[in-house]
Amino acid sequence: MANKDMKHSNNIAGAWYCTDPDDDNGEGCIACNVCYTGAPDFFAEDDDGNAYVKKQPETDDEKELCMEQLEACPVNSIGNDG
Repeated sequence: MANKDMKHSNNIAGAWYCTDPDDDNGEGCIACNVCYTGAPDFFAEDDDGNAYVKKQPETDDEKELCMEQLEACPVNSIGNDG
């Protein structure tokens, strides 16, 4: 489960987020590129390749696409507080 206390500073406000790569729980983004290549409308990469949420999903289809990225993340760095 993503650490909601270690959210990436570039995340747009909302339920969905990515964690900072420096997360002490070992769930920080490792820049694997799964989410921002799988759902580029919602996830982006910072200058170091670490992911953040650039747009919150609104429709059921968009939420399903983001959930696919959450489930595919190898280090559980994508979270949803919604």
